[in-house]
Formats: sequence, structure tokens, C-alpha cells
Amino acid sequence: MTIPSSTAVAAPAHSAMQGVAILLVAMIILPCMDAIAKYMAVYQGMSPGQVTFYRFFFQLLSVLPLLVSSGGLKALKPKRLWYNLLRGVLLAAAALLFFVSVKYMPLADVFAIYFVEPFILTCLSALVLGEKVGWRRWLAIVVGFGGAMIVIQPSFELFGLKALLPVGCAFLFACYLLMNRALGAADTPLSMQTVAGIGGSLFMMVVIAVGHGAGAVDFVPSLPHSALGWVLVVALGVISGYGHLLVVKAFQAAPASLLAPFHYFEIITGTALGFLIFDEFPTSSKWLGIAIIVGSGLFMIWRERSKVKIE
Repeated sequence: MTIPSSTAVAAPAHSAMQGVAILLVAMIILPCMDAIAKYMAVYQGMSPGQVTFYRFFFQLLSVLPLLVSSGGLKALKPKRLWYNLLRGVLLAAAALLFFVSVKYMPLADVFAIYFVEPFILTCLSALVLGEKVGWRRWLAIVVGFGGAMIVIQPSFELFGLKALLPVGCAFLFACYLLMNRALGAADTPLSMQTVAGIGGSLFMMVVIAVGHGAGAVDFVPSLPHSALGWVLVVALGVISGYGHLLVVKAFQAAPASLLAPFHYFEIITGTALGFLIFDEFPTSSKWLGIAIIVGSGLFMIWRERSKVKIE
């Protein structure tokens, strides 16, 4: 789930519907990035660490020409360089945990567990920023985590501690969003994406070197073994860069309160891709967990919208 640090608070009806349409397109194409990561690990034998590096490296190469053409060479130096590099490190660490997860677990399971991120963000906002969270939203958080446990439990029996990696991914991404909420955005989304690509690429180079030196199989450096492999890793970066720019564009066209529920469409896309490509499909108990997570998340969105209206 990707939420820009600044969002539209009001928009004409036609603009709002345009924002919804753009976000739905993003929610269709962004899970393709995760399906590619799983395909590269399962069928191409590439380590998740190397896949994560390519995700950020080719994201950087794909958005860099657009940044230079729109803002010139001066656009390469953002106002908050180190802040945006740190954003890239957090995103890379989150992506790494996600890609390791999808190597071992079904896509739908990983997406469902990852969607505890709004609950973690709400907890962090209350603890770190002192935001007020009422008892109803705390109850929704508890119920949502309960739904996540329904999904995690059978995966934990099969995959061990790896089943908790999506929770770690959700925590890191919540920290990233918390940074945005606390500090705001001083740079353009395109500039932030570019510098995040630099930060993520440099971080993954270090992680791969350390992990490979320690003998970890999920950090083996390698090149794609075929033309298809090269096409897929390039597509990985392009989808990442421009897919997240679509999300930003959607939030510029429509208010966050309208768009937030449509993020859950990612679970549908992820489930469909898992079934079509990897012959994976959630069991009835996992569907129950997914329904609880989504229901709790939608309730929190509704409570947030009601609070804003009251204020």
C-alpha cells in the first residue's frame, strides 16, 4: 500500500472518478511487480536480494530521464537529499522482506499479511506523533491483527519464521509513511522516486555483499540467465517507478478518504496472479482471515472519514 505524504482534500466529481480510475490501474499493475519477483526466484533461480537490487536500479534508470527532461540537471539535487536516501533504504528493506516472502509463500497470503500496515501505522502515529486514536479504532486494530494470525498460522507451520516477514515489511513501510507524515514533502514525487532509487540501489549492493559473504542463499549475486530474464527485471523497475507515480497522480486528483478503500484491490490482483501463474489459491480459512483484515481496515477508514467530518 502506497500513500503519498500529501493528498488532495477536495476535488470535482469528474476529477475524483479519474483519480479512482488511475489508482485502480496502479493496483492492477503494481502486484505484477511482485509476481515478477516470485517468478524470477522460483523459475529463474535468482535470489530475492538480487531481484530487489534490480527493482531499484531499473526504477532509477526509468525515471531519471523524465526527471532531467522536466526539471533539468538541478532537479537531480533534492532539497532533502539524506531524507530521501533514507526513504529509499526503508523502501528497499521493505521490498527485500516482501520479495523473500513471495519466494516461499503464496502471493495472496503475503499481500493479506502485509495489509496489517495501516494498523501498524495507526499504532506508530499514536505512540510517536501523539495522534489520538479512539477505542473503536484500537478494537479494529486488534481484530485486524487477529485476521492476520488466521492467515499466518498455517503458513507458519509450513514456512516457519519466514511467515512473519510480511509483518516486518509492513512495519518498515509504516515507518516510511510515518516519516512522510511527520516531515511532509519538500520535493516533487519524481525527484523523491529518483533519489529513493539511488538509496535503494546502494543499500542493496551492501546487503548483497554482506549476505553473500555470510553464505545466505537469498543474497546470491547473479545476472539474468536469459533474454526473458532481462526483460522481466527491467519491467520490474519500470513498473515500480511509474506504478508509484500513478498512485501519486491518483491522490492529486481525488481525496485520500475516497481512494483508501481501493488499495485493497491489490489483494484481488495478487490472488489472481498467484492462481494464474503459480496455481496458488487461498483456503477457506485464509479467505476468512483476509475478510477480517479488509473489514477492519475499511472500518478504520470509515472512522477516520467520520472524524474528519466532525472536525
